[in-house]
Amino acid sequence: MVDTQGLVLTALVHPADIQDRDGAKLLIEQMKCTLPRLRTVFADGGYAGQLVDWFWDSVRWNLEIVKRTATAGFQLLPKHWIVGRTFAWLSQYRRHSRDYEELPETSEAMIYVSMIRLMLRRAGKRKAKA
Repeated sequence: MVDTQGLVLTALVHPADIQDRDGAKLLIEQMKCTLPRLRTVFADGGYAGQLVDWFWDSVRWNLEIVKRTATAGFQLLPKHWIVGRTFAWLSQYRRHSRDYEELPETSEAMIYVSMIRLMLRRAGKRKAKA
């Protein structure tokens, strides 16, 4: 899960036999105590359906589904590019190019390490300009 700037708030790596909708429930259960002020989560159409009701019933957060319009052809969905940009940032790190890790927890840790490095580099650039 990322914030509106594309920075990772929390990550959950799970086996491929778990659907993303079910993985979202695991992720939210894991983070509902760490982000008590969170109120709205944006998701793409794959998360529509019963998950919207589950979000409200279990954590009192709004799950807003970013939907496609009826227009044919390519269209840039609002807020959808934020997650894509985060994946692009993470893919710059060789460790994420393949699944080198044996444990999902190690993969999660490497996501956090990569984001920490990215944020520190950006903070250093801002400070150097001043």
